[in-house]
Amino acid sequence: MDMIRTCAVTKEFDVMYNVPLRFVNSADISWYWVDFHEPTEDEAKLLADFFHFHPLAIEDCLEYVQRPKLDFYDQYLFVVLHAIEESSLEAEEVDLFVGQNFVVSFHKQSIHAVNEVWERIKSEEDVQQGPFHVMYRIIDKIVDDYFPPIYHIEDVLNELEENANDETIQEIIEKVFDIRSDLSKLRRTIVPMRDLLYRIIHSERLQRMKERQLYFHDIYDHLLKLAEMIETNREITSDIRDSYLSLNSNRMNTIMMTLTVITTIFMPLTFISSIYGMNFDYMPELHWKYGYFAVLGVMAVIAIAMFFWFKRNGWFRFHKGNDPKKK
Repeated sequence: MDMIRTCAVTKEFDVMYNVPLRFVNSADISWYWVDFHEPTEDEAKLLADFFHFHPLAIEDCLEYVQRPKLDFYDQYLFVVLHAIEESSLEAEEVDLFVGQNFVVSFHKQSIHAVNEVWERIKSEEDVQQGPFHVMYRIIDKIVDDYFPPIYHIEDVLNELEENANDETIQEIIEKVFDIRSDLSKLRRTIVPMRDLLYRIIHSERLQRMKERQLYFHDIYDHLLKLAEMIETNREITSDIRDSYLSLNSNRMNTIMMTLTVITTIFMPLTFISSIYGMNFDYMPELHWKYGYFAVLGVMAVIAIAMFFWFKRNGWFRFHKGNDPKKK
């Protein structure tokens, strides 16, 4: 199955799809877009054999690049972008070669943003704007796809704060740590993309970008907002975690105090019963008719007296704390 898609725009702004590669440089072609969509090894060799891109740029295409980047070459610029996979939130690489009359995109996975821009290229505005507009569209759509996962995380955090499902503290803490892990994944993708956009809009070498500086500034503003949302949500997870850990600690202290009160009350009773369990023959109360009932009475009086003494001194005024779900 051929995993190379081609789109060529004529000088009359007619759009043609699935054009053979040998025709993309024809005189009547104004500009073209070639998309390496999950290419095979043989198809990837066309980056060097047909397009003659720089070996270092081709190496970056074939190997995963840890951070988005921008490299300048004589006839084109090379951009590494990171989209996110919706379910795992892992970064997926999209590589772009952008010249005056061409765009070549390369990605080893199916990328939603690239597919959507591919379908929209038929619009008159995109056709007339050319390769750099396609680059803008792809970056813009990749950034737009960052928002839904963060909005979903915010909804989950609101549910955890309200705890409408009456989940246990352990279940809530586990979910909070899962959310923090997801936020860390998003942060590792979004912050480098923010830095890349900053470089794009401030680069003196990208003269063509000056016409679209406002558009790229808009993407940069979105990335700033996304970074702030991530940090805000991380702070919220920290607050929820600390609140529930504090509540759990308070409940443990309450349980320990209760057990301490019970143990303290039974200590003198245990002392008395242990004395009368020592089997001495010359213990006066052993042969007294009412000795058994007298000892039980003394034990009852001691237990009741200690209970009221503890209550008077506030031992039963346990601090319940503030339930985070009522905040």
